[in-house]
Amino acid sequence: MEKIRKHIIFHGSVQGVGFRYTAYYAAQQFGVTGWVKNLYDGTVEAEFEGTEADIDSTVMSIDNGRFIRIESMDVKRIPTEGDSMFRIR
Repeated sequence: MEKIRKHIIFHGSVQGVGFRYTAYYAAQQFGVTGWVKNLYDGTVEAEFEGTEADIDSTVMSIDNGRFIRIESMDVKRIPTEGDSMFRIR
């Protein structure tokens, strides 16, 4: 299956709720690479690389986090980078 990469800005209740660690464990579970970090405006920025289905499963798993409430996402498909792991920045 073809690997793709998505750059996503998450809006909502996404900081101070374990979002980055939830993203880290979800990405590991689905074999997705990339990174995640908090932004100063209260949003979270991430890049996910993997199959479309694995990226979608990762995002759904994050959204099912106990205190996480994703209200909207700005999603862009970008060129793959060939990361070897998922990192919290």
